[in-house]
Amino acid sequence: MRFLSIYTAKETNQPPSPEHMAAMGKLIEEGMREGHLLGTEGCLPTRLGARIRITNGQFAVKDGPFAESKEVVGGFALIEAKSKEEAIEFVKGFLNVVGEGECELRQLYEAPAAAGAGAN
Repeated sequence: MRFLSIYTAKETNQPPSPEHMAAMGKLIEEGMREGHLLGTEGCLPTRLGARIRITNGQFAVKDGPFAESKEVVGGFALIEAKSKEEAIEFVKGFLNVVGEGECELRQLYEAPAAAGAGAN
């Protein structure tokens, strides 16, 4: 099963310390080697981003920063796990390294393995 973990936290506008980056690097390397971390990325500050909304066919674009937000998306991880409980344990390990914040864990839809395989 694949899960998406979306990390949210207060935006600090400070780059991570070298020690924090080293700890995250170690966690990412272990997760990739063990096969339960498929991909991960951190987000740059919201001042470089935008929010795009569509309502009744009309787009609204709001450039960052997003000062009205108490917490913002800080990054994500794509996780491979045998169960939701196993994915939760991996996320707990991530939060132990990253510190304050929250992860929303969502199981992803997976196309059936046979879809499109027999179309000759």
